[in-house]
Amino acid sequence: MGGVGVTFGDRVLLKDVTFSVEPRERWGIVGRNGSGKTTLLKLVMGELEPSAGSVVRPSGSKVQMMDQHRAFVGATTVWETASGPFAELLALEQSLEAQAHALAEAGDKVSDAMMDRYARDLERFQHEDGYSIAARVDAVLAGLGFDPEAARTQLVSTLSGGERGRLGLAQQLAAPADLMLLDEPTNHLDLDTTRWLEEYLQGLPCAVILISHDRALLDNVVDHMLHVENRTATPYEGSYSRFVELRSERRLAQQRAYEKQATAIAKEDEYIRRNLAGRHAQQAVGRRRRLSRLPRLGPPPGTEGTMAVRFEAKERGGDQVIVAEHVKIAFGERVLLDRFSTIVRRGEVIGLVGPNGTGKSTLLTAVTGGRALEDGRVRIPDSIRTGYYRQDLGEVPRDKSLFDVINDLRHSWTRGQVQGHLGKFGFSGDSVLRKASTLSGGELARMALAMLELEHANLLVFDEPTNHLDVESIEELEDAIGEFDGTVVLVSHDRALLRALVTRVWMLHDGRILDFPGTFGEWEQASAERAHAARVAAAEEAKVRELKERQKVRRAEEAQQEERSAKRESKQAVAAAEAKIAEIEARIAEIQTALADPDLYATPDGVRRSQQLGKELEAARRELDNAFLEWEKLV
Repeated sequence: MGGVGVTFGDRVLLKDVTFSVEPRERWGIVGRNGSGKTTLLKLVMGELEPSAGSVVRPSGSKVQMMDQHRAFVGATTVWETASGPFAELLALEQSLEAQAHALAEAGDKVSDAMMDRYARDLERFQHEDGYSIAARVDAVLAGLGFDPEAARTQLVSTLSGGERGRLGLAQQLAAPADLMLLDEPTNHLDLDTTRWLEEYLQGLPCAVILISHDRALLDNVVDHMLHVENRTATPYEGSYSRFVELRSERRLAQQRAYEKQATAIAKEDEYIRRNLAGRHAQQAVGRRRRLSRLPRLGPPPGTEGTMAVRFEAKERGGDQVIVAEHVKIAFGERVLLDRFSTIVRRGEVIGLVGPNGTGKSTLLTAVTGGRALEDGRVRIPDSIRTGYYRQDLGEVPRDKSLFDVINDLRHSWTRGQVQGHLGKFGFSGDSVLRKASTLSGGELARMALAMLELEHANLLVFDEPTNHLDVESIEELEDAIGEFDGTVVLVSHDRALLRALVTRVWMLHDGRILDFPGTFGEWEQASAERAHAARVAAAEEAKVRELKERQKVRRAEEAQQEERSAKRESKQAVAAAEAKIAEIEARIAEIQTALADPDLYATPDGVRRSQQLGKELEAARRELDNAFLEWEKLV
């Protein structure tokens, strides 16, 4: 992208934007809401043509960007939607199965054309790695919180808005790409799926451009940053943390250069003013001419349009802020929380975390009195004033102008005071007359914070406050909560925010809350150690199972060997018995032949010989009977 500018009518959105993305690089884009971050992605995709400059994309490169409308046209099940980018290959797989069946049925009548088509299609399927599609789609679905097996029958029409968002992300991540464009991918993710996404992006073989307000994600994934500010974009090399350092240094250098030039200009103006009508008038005119041609440096971008929030409690309140006793919360037949008891004390910042759908928002609503409990009770003393920032921003009345919203909360304020307060949150001029219904998500979030500041509460409850805010506004909110002299209950998937603020962690899972008495960073470390211990235990268990299986196999092999050996010995014994029988039968036949000879009885010696042969014949027959008995035992 070189010298790119974008204008809409008289409005200049971007100017002189220049950067290039190399293969396998990971770029993070940050900037205030409305500064043009998503417009940059549209330029890269080719959905928008620049008003100036050029965008060059290698021919044939595959660029993937999530469908923001999430229409999922042509797909009915979750798995079919996630595998949408592979629809052609999956159809080819079915065709190959049908061709193989046809070839088998044809037998000797198979034609060369049939074989050529099958070989050609099979080569293409293998070349495009068709056999890995199912495993790839399953892995992405599982990573984003779906059951891959159930996804094959689960209808897209049954999904919630958040689930559709995760499905759209799954469809994008599973698709083959040379460049992956991601616009706030963590908005519908919980902590576990965010960590999975982080690892997945780190392992992608393609380049990535990532718009995100998740500072931890940016810090762990990107190696380049693009800061959209003051209608242009400045590239930086390094992680998000390195970008923050370089940005501060750059702004300091800009401020010094601006102040130095301003001082020099002031001196020149003073000289020209004093000497324009005197004897040094000619020099003064020359200096004025040179000064008029001097390129003027502007001040570094300031805080215009950013948020300046500050939370101040009107009263200190008591030391016990929330007392919960045997609390039970259910949604229909499903129990979200059961038998929960705790005490929240003044000054604590509690981070409530857990997978999506476990009931975190429902718990906050119940704690703040907006929902009845199934059992137990929550007691908040009269000295505690609660301010509640809702995830759906429902506290902002959509049918009123911004001015009227604040004026209704502060009847005694002058018009200037109302406008001044709104100005702290980035609303100035005629924008204060806008209806709240016309605001973007980020603007609604700032309006909700403007209202929350006026509560002067000593208990602040936040439900995903960073969802619609840009990075700079999140940093302002983080500072405001950090300086707040009260108690905070915070639901968020923003790890940087949680690490900076939380002093106690509630982990909600399977209807129970694990109460961890430490910071979020300590909880992460403890969780990692538990996970490592579980992996080690699982590995040891697997080794034991493998050893037992090997022993079982070995015993079976030994038994088989013994059986084979016994069979061999039995076979040899049978053969020996049969040989003995044959030998005895031959001897009997020989004796019978001798006894049948008439000459044997012609002499007295012959008669005696016949008597001896008769005895031998009887003995041989008894021996033969015994031999047959032994043979029968063997067979």
